[in-house]
Amino acid sequence: MREMAGENSRSIADVLQDILANVQTIIRSEVRLAKTEVTEEATKAARAAGVMAGGAVAALFTVWLLLLTILFALATVMPMWGAALLLFALMAVVTVLLLMAGKKRFKAVHATPEKTIETMKENVEWVKSQTK
Repeated sequence: MREMAGENSRSIADVLQDILANVQTIIRSEVRLAKTEVTEEATKAARAAGVMAGGAVAALFTVWLLLLTILFALATVMPMWGAALLLFALMAVVTVLLLMAGKKRFKAVHATPEKTIETMKENVEWVKSQTK
């Protein structure tokens, strides 16, 4: 019975101090969790990027060989310089179109972690409601 009386006689300052300590613990835990998640995802992304880089190098050689084949095929019906010029012009158009499409897609990228910001706002609101 004495223990219950002791628990009920805690001051408001003690209760607020406990709430703040718990909130700090929650926030620290969330930050640790976020760091762990980001690290794990960055590791996965780095490995995937390495594989993709190898694939990109192989793709470049493949395209180069295809273009060389097209060049030799065109050279059978026109002078070599004409075949090279025609292929150059075609590749220049394809390059410009791809770069423009990539630039447009980059504009749609949002680098801010919106979900994390939203949950942090919710946590702040919760803390405010608990201290009222």
